[in-house]
Parts: sequence; C-alpha cells; structure tokens
Amino acid sequence: MGTLSQRQTRIDPKTTKRVKMSTLIIVLIIVAVVTVFSVQNAIPVAILFLFWKFEASLAIVLFLCVLTGVAIGIIGVSLFRKKLSRNKQASIDRVHTHAL
Repeated sequence: MGTLSQRQTRIDPKTTKRVKMSTLIIVLIIVAVVTVFSVQNAIPVAILFLFWKFEASLAIVLFLCVLTGVAIGIIGVSLFRKKLSRNKQASIDRVHTHAL
C-alpha cells in the first residue's frame, strides 16, 4: 500500500458530470429563490447598532447576515480541518518513529 500520492483513484466521468449538473441545478434554484426574496422584501428597515443608525433594504440586511455566517462557517471548518490534518500527521510521525 503506497502513500496517498502514489495511489491512483479512478473517477467515473459520468458520475462527475452528474454531480456537476446537480450542483448547477441546486445553485440555479438558490439564485431564483434569493432573487424572488429580494424583490419581495425590498422595503427599507432601520438598523440600530451601538451608536450607529442607518436604513437599508431588508433583503440586503439578511443577505449580509447570511454572508457573514457563511464566512464564519468556512473559516471554522478550515481551521478544524487544519487541526485534524496536524493531528493525523503527528500520529503518523509517532507510528513511524516507534517502528524504527
């Protein structure tokens, strides 16, 4: 059994095409829902935060909140994967050290 870079994986082109098509359909549905939501919720709302007060479209406020949540989620998952990768590499190093 070789290292990960030595192993060759075979990916079925039909499966890849199906996944890409499914992803495209899901993205288009989400874009359509967001567009309809934005058009129907274009009313201005007052935002109060500490000493600031401003008005913005409800759709924009919700979009920015969701975007912030997605960014925080991506950063969190990225940090978690990095930590897992470090722990996995440390375990591999310990096994190799003890084997020698």
